[in-house]
Amino acid sequence: MYTVADYLLDRLKELGIDDIFGVPGDYNLKFLDQITARKDLKWIGNANELNAAYMADGYARTNGLSAFVTTFGVGELSAINGLAGSYAENVPVIEIVGSPTTKVQEAKKLVHHTLGDGDFMHFEKMHDEITAAVAHLTIENALTEIDRVLQVALTQKRPVYLNLPIDVAESEATKPVHALIKASREEDFSDLLKTISEHLQRSVSPIVIAGHELLSWQLEQPLAAFIQKFNLPITSLPLGKSAFNEEDPHYLGTYSGSTTAEPLKNRVDSADFILLLGAKLTDSATSGFSFGFSEQQMISIGCDEVSLFGTKEKGIQLDQFLPTLMNLSYEGYSGELLPMIHAAREEEINDTLTQKTLWSSIESFLIPGDIVAAEQGTSFFGMTNVALKKDMFFIGQPLWGSIGYTFPAVIGSQLAKPANRHILFIGDGSLQLTVQELGTAIREKITPIIFVLNNNGYTVEREIHGEQEPYNDIPMWDYQHLPFVFGGTNDSVATYKVRTVNDLNEALIAARKETEKLQWIEVILDQKDAPELLKKLAKIFAKQNS
Repeated sequence: MYTVADYLLDRLKELGIDDIFGVPGDYNLKFLDQITARKDLKWIGNANELNAAYMADGYARTNGLSAFVTTFGVGELSAINGLAGSYAENVPVIEIVGSPTTKVQEAKKLVHHTLGDGDFMHFEKMHDEITAAVAHLTIENALTEIDRVLQVALTQKRPVYLNLPIDVAESEATKPVHALIKASREEDFSDLLKTISEHLQRSVSPIVIAGHELLSWQLEQPLAAFIQKFNLPITSLPLGKSAFNEEDPHYLGTYSGSTTAEPLKNRVDSADFILLLGAKLTDSATSGFSFGFSEQQMISIGCDEVSLFGTKEKGIQLDQFLPTLMNLSYEGYSGELLPMIHAAREEEINDTLTQKTLWSSIESFLIPGDIVAAEQGTSFFGMTNVALKKDMFFIGQPLWGSIGYTFPAVIGSQLAKPANRHILFIGDGSLQLTVQELGTAIREKITPIIFVLNNNGYTVEREIHGEQEPYNDIPMWDYQHLPFVFGGTNDSVATYKVRTVNDLNEALIAARKETEKLQWIEVILDQKDAPELLKKLAKIFAKQNS
C-alpha cells in the first residue's frame, strides 16, 4: 500500500534530498522504517536532536534543502534552537515530528512526552515564531498540506514544520501526479529597476554590498553576471561571505563597519550610491552598527524588506529579481577598482604560533572549491578577512551565533557535497557543546579537515567581559585523542598537535595530501591571543551591552 509517508518521502527525494537526519523515538519509529526501507534515501542518525537540526542546516546551505526527523515533545524541543538559527539566516530546513496517533490526541490522553494536561498543541504552537509554515497533518489534508509547506520552504528559504501522527503516516495515499512546482508571486520590477538605473547613472562612486540571502537563493551566478556586465565594484558583509568570487578584481574585500581596513572602509562609507543585495546590517556583521554610510546613500533589496533611501516597502522574490538587473539602463562604471588587500604573511618570530600567523597561513592553504566553516568565535573573526579562492563556499552563523553549530553543520554539508573538501575551524569551548557528532563523522567515513583551536576557554567572552572570571573557563580535554574515543582508528583518522609555525606548516601539507582520512588538527594558542577584528569588536559589544 502506498502511504502518506511514501508521498512525503517521494516529495523530499524529488526536491533533491538524499539524506535525512534525526533521532529515533517511539512516535516516529514506523516512519523511520519507511525511510530505511528505501534505496534512494539514507538515514543519518544523530547523537541528539539539536545536532540533527545543525547538521540539516549545513546540508541545506550547500544542497539547497534538507530534512530531519524528531519525536514529539522532547525531541522537537531539543531541536528548536537549531531551527531558530535556520529561520534567522534563511536556511530551508524541513522538520518532521512524529506524534501520537490521532485518536490519542483527540482523546487528550496523558501520554509520555506531553505536559500532562491533554493538550497536544503546545509544541506545535512554539514553532509558529521560528518557521515559515506549520502543518498538522490529518488523513484528509496530508497531501495538500505537505505540498503547501514544502513550497513555502522553497520560496521563502526558511524552515517549515510538519506534525505527522503515527496513523496519518500509515494511511493510504495516491502518488504525486505532477511535479512540485515552486509557487512564486508575479512581480513587476520596472519601477525599481528604473530607480536603480537613474541613481547608477548619476553616481560617481557606486558600490554593491552582497549579503547572505544571495547564498540562500543560490544566486551567485546571476550576481556575478550583473557585476561583470556593469563593471561594478563589490564587497560583502561577513554575513554573506563567498556570495561573490573573492579572486575577481571587482571584489574589494569584506566590509564590517568601523573595523574595516582602509582604503576599503572609506570607499564604502563615502560611496555616493550603495546597492545592498540580500544583505542585513546586523550588529555582528557591521561591528555594532558602526557602518559609516546612511540610508540616504542606499537602496537595499531583500526578501523581507526593500528600502529606498530610508523608505521601507515589502520584500521581493530575490530569485526573480536578481536576473532582471541585467536589464538596467546603465552603461557601466568606468572608475577605478580598489585592489583587494590580502593577509600579509607574518614573520615567523621564534616560530611562535599566533592568531596572526595562523590565519595568514590558512589563506595560502585554501584552494578553489573548498567549503570552509568557521565557528562563531576566534575562528569566524579570523576567517572574515581571509581571501577565499574561486568556487569556495563559506559557512558561518554570525546572526544567530549559537556556539557549537558549525561542527555538525560541516558534517551535514560534507554529506551533501562529498566531492568538495570541507574545512572547519572551531574553538575548544564551542566543540565541547556538539562533539558527539564526531562519532557520526567517523561512522559515515567522511574526511573533512578539522582545526580545533585550543585556547583554554571562551575567548570571545573573555574579550567582551570577565577575562579572568571562572565562567569563561572550560575543562581541559585531550583534544588530539578525541577521535579515538568516538570510534576512530589509525586507518580512519589522522591527528596532529600543533604548537609552532613549523608544526602548522607540516600539518597543512599532510592534511591536504591525505584525502582518505578525517584530518584532526589541534592548534595550541595563547589564551589571551585573539584576532585583531575580534578585539575591536569585543570593545564595541562591551560598550553596547553597558
